[in-house]
Amino acid sequence: MTDNAHGPRDRYFVPLRIAVLTISDSRTEETDTSGKLLVDRLTEKGHLLAEKHIVKDNIYEIRAILSGWIADPEVQAVVTTGGTGLTSRDGTPEAVAPLLDKEVMGFGEIFRAVSFEEIKTATLQSRALAGIANGTYIFCLPGSRGACRTGWDKLIDAQLDYRTQPCNFVELMPQIKREE
Repeated sequence: MTDNAHGPRDRYFVPLRIAVLTISDSRTEETDTSGKLLVDRLTEKGHLLAEKHIVKDNIYEIRAILSGWIADPEVQAVVTTGGTGLTSRDGTPEAVAPLLDKEVMGFGEIFRAVSFEEIKTATLQSRALAGIANGTYIFCLPGSRGACRTGWDKLIDAQLDYRTQPCNFVELMPQIKREE
């Protein structure tokens, strides 16, 4: 295997341990179709489900769960669904942003651009975002199944696949962990 600037040329799938957090004041395990879609997508791909929770749209409860996952070296990525809208109850960006070491600046913009093709200007109501905290990737998607499908299928899936070229988030993992 010959290496290049972006790692080995012969790529292979690297399964990640991914946690899923549904942020909702009304969903239960039975009605959480968005969280289920994300779990199905990541496991079908070959990743491992680290944990899954449903939490009320409360910034402190969201931060508590995320902080535990961020501190856990076994959780390599987190995907959240819900709480990214514009209502007074939508607090996911406010909960997540202070925890991030770095924001993935283009994620929200690309998500909205891709979503525009599907839902037109309604995509303006999404405050989707992504970033890195303590070496853990965090992706925050809107709460609809369609938004989760779009976010996973068109953005997250490829970046969490080591085979994606010319580069992907997996190959950066050894370099993103904050050293104290």
